[in-house]
Amino acid sequence: MDQTEERRERIVVGVDGSGPSVKALEWAVRHARRTGAKVEAVQAWEVPTMYGSGMMVLPGGEEFDQSARQSLEAAVNHALGGRMDVEVEHHTVGGHPAKTLIDMSEGADLLVVGSRGHGGFVGSLIGSVSHYCVNHASCPVVIVRETD
Repeated sequence: MDQTEERRERIVVGVDGSGPSVKALEWAVRHARRTGAKVEAVQAWEVPTMYGSGMMVLPGGEEFDQSARQSLEAAVNHALGGRMDVEVEHHTVGGHPAKTLIDMSEGADLLVVGSRGHGGFVGSLIGSVSHYCVNHASCPVVIVRETD
């Protein structure tokens, strides 16, 4: 890489297919259009602790990862609105969403997350993943709320 070339801003955005996460991705894409940044869209997944009956054999993580890939691709396509003017990397990762976002945002310039505001406390303004990210990220965090 040419040392005179400026480093591009790196925006990590958490996506889970929910309305607020899609709004967060749309916000990140708009910001990237203005700044020339690249976006890393991250969808984390976990095998549920109770998946079917106790006698059922759990499927491998491949099924969960495939579902996450499809969901993430749909969200990215929606956020781009048919335009290909922003570089968006897709990442699906098996793991807890909050921890995954913190790990993926290491060295990033910005972490963007959506929030439904339904965390563990009634009346909470931000959700548990957003709260964890704000408290543990090593970069600035933008929280995008879904509005009516």
